[in-house]
Amino acid sequence: LDVSMDTWNFYTCLVSLWLHRLYIYSAVAFGISIWIVIQFTTTKTKKKGEKSNGNPASFEGIEDKVVNGYATLQAKEVYVAGVKIFYGSQTGTAKRFAKGLAEAVISLNLPVEVISMGDYDPDDCLSEETTSRNICVFLVATYTDGQPTESAAWFCKWLEEAANDFRFGKTYLKGLRYAVFGLGNSVYVDHYNTVGRNIDRWLWMLSASRIMTRAEGDCNVAQSKHGSIEADFEAWKAKFLSRLQALCRGEKKPCSGKCKKGKCKSPGKQSKDCSDHEHGASEYENTEAEELFETSSDEEADGEEAGGTNSVIDVEDLGSIMSHMKKAKRERELEEGDTGTSLTHKNAGRKEEGEKREMITPALREALTKQGYKLIGSHSGVKLCRWTKSMLRGRGGCYKHTFYGIESHRCMEATPSLACANKCVFCWRHHTNPVGTEWRWKMDQPEMILQEAIENHQNMIKQFKGVSGVKADRFEEAMTAKHCALSLVGEPIMYPEINQFVKLLHQHSISSFLVTNAQFPDEIRNLGPVTQLYVSVDASTKESLKRIDRPLFKDFWQRFLDSLKALSEKQQRTVYRLTLVKAWNVDELKAYADLISLGKPDFIEVKGVTYCGESSASNLTMANVPWHEEVVRFVQELADLIPDYEIACEHEHSNCLLIAHKKFKINGEWWTWIDYDRFQELVREHERSSRSKTFTAADYAARTPCWALFGSRERGFDPLDVRYQRKNKARDISGC
Repeated sequence: LDVSMDTWNFYTCLVSLWLHRLYIYSAVAFGISIWIVIQFTTTKTKKKGEKSNGNPASFEGIEDKVVNGYATLQAKEVYVAGVKIFYGSQTGTAKRFAKGLAEAVISLNLPVEVISMGDYDPDDCLSEETTSRNICVFLVATYTDGQPTESAAWFCKWLEEAANDFRFGKTYLKGLRYAVFGLGNSVYVDHYNTVGRNIDRWLWMLSASRIMTRAEGDCNVAQSKHGSIEADFEAWKAKFLSRLQALCRGEKKPCSGKCKKGKCKSPGKQSKDCSDHEHGASEYENTEAEELFETSSDEEADGEEAGGTNSVIDVEDLGSIMSHMKKAKRERELEEGDTGTSLTHKNAGRKEEGEKREMITPALREALTKQGYKLIGSHSGVKLCRWTKSMLRGRGGCYKHTFYGIESHRCMEATPSLACANKCVFCWRHHTNPVGTEWRWKMDQPEMILQEAIENHQNMIKQFKGVSGVKADRFEEAMTAKHCALSLVGEPIMYPEINQFVKLLHQHSISSFLVTNAQFPDEIRNLGPVTQLYVSVDASTKESLKRIDRPLFKDFWQRFLDSLKALSEKQQRTVYRLTLVKAWNVDELKAYADLISLGKPDFIEVKGVTYCGESSASNLTMANVPWHEEVVRFVQELADLIPDYEIACEHEHSNCLLIAHKKFKINGEWWTWIDYDRFQELVREHERSSRSKTFTAADYAARTPCWALFGSRERGFDPLDVRYQRKNKARDISGC
């Protein structure tokens, strides 16, 4: 050929390159053939039941995939990497729920993190959750005035600003998956679960995706769907865990069935009409869509029933879904009207018991039983007071023994209603009892309650038979209860048959000491004769009462004042009980004096707050407990402002003093004690006369012994007993 040397060299190199590539391709083809044979053999072997024996090519969570003729190894997709639980709590309930939910998530073999909103910086961290594949759960409480708790305040403020700040962008949290459970109190209608609803709304505005409907727990057991906020949470938790498991399997929420192309396909292959808005809602920023977030959880649930469980609803479906929701709401209102949702004390006992819940839920029963309560029926309880144990051993009685002559070893501490309308910061029960504003539960008969209360009390006394130090004569006396302190826990005056219950006590020759939180003025007016009626006056101004008692009623201050006025109308013995909380209510002397002139009580007990240990339900510490000298100084200054009263008695052991009206000081001697036998005679005469014959506190007064008087050498300790000093033992703070 007539070619130059350079051209010849070029073709020589080209042919060599072709031959080289042919060799490589042949080798690769041969290798692939061998690998396919091995894989076929291995697969066939495994089908026969043989397990992998350490083959390096076998990895858990890895699956084979063929792409363009090549076999590759791919990791299986992780749909849920873990769960982050955020909580904002005031009394510790949300924190407790968060820990309980975390334990349940751990049982599903998922990583979980519990985070206080106060320790979390959303500005730096929240956007990372859009790509983390975590599920974010928000457990948030709403305070009485509709504000978030202190720990959640900054988080909520940041989220609100981000949702309304164009600089963040409407898709700022696109990809974040979340669920919300709000803790609230339906008594505050204007602010019920405001914080939970707001967080849900703000996350939605930033294009985050709800994995399930927002739920709301109600502290007001009368309105709670499941009987208590704990039961509300447990019901939601069960749904959440079920939804979480479905997400872990890669399942998405089922379609409503109204897509243009029909029902959704398998997970990951949903039709475009169903999944257009799976991870955001910014496209539907219109009035109708936003109104969905203003509805109650009931209405949202109705919406899900109407259009499937999808948390995002197509605009074309809004009309029919809203219609269904309104219809369901009307039906619910009619149903409630038929069953009578606003039961009063007058008709509470007339409804069929099957229509009402029991006050004591299983969780509540377990908690109270652990605390030593002997529960009776569905709403009552009895507990052995520590002063009963003390007097059995001859170690002294409680302040009521010093002030009024009660025999502490013969006193039964009980309540016919565990529910209360307050959540006082110093409550030694740590708010394990239910709260409510009206009687909405099944009602046990007073005869049964009293019978079982006496039996349970006697059984607890029997446990002291033969115990070292217990006096035999006092043990025998203790088997017959002579006094009943209706101050165990809760609000006894809420019980619809409280008058009958007190009447039964008197028929058994048991005196009655009833304590109320001054939130039920009508019930105080309707109350029959009791041996001594107490009203807790824990603060003297509206602001401090709200801060200390944390009442459920929206009109709590007016109810408080009306209760004091009602107390002034009673003819039997009446008492104001003041609990001093240092740095909270010790500087309100003039206001206290004004309240005393309003209710005109016979006696005023002033007691330093008892520290009940660390609790998430209260932020009190030992620094809030006044010294006895501080209580004495407060009482002396208060007595100077109320000329009709003087300091009468003192019980140093209980850090308590008694101010008495001067009408009980006869010929220079105090008559603060009670003639219990005379009281029982007066009550019987009152009943025999069809309640026409009345009597007053002065008719059953008894002289106070010298050792009980203020300024005495004994400082209120009965000289018949021996003072016992505890050494390196935890103090039992239970009792009245």
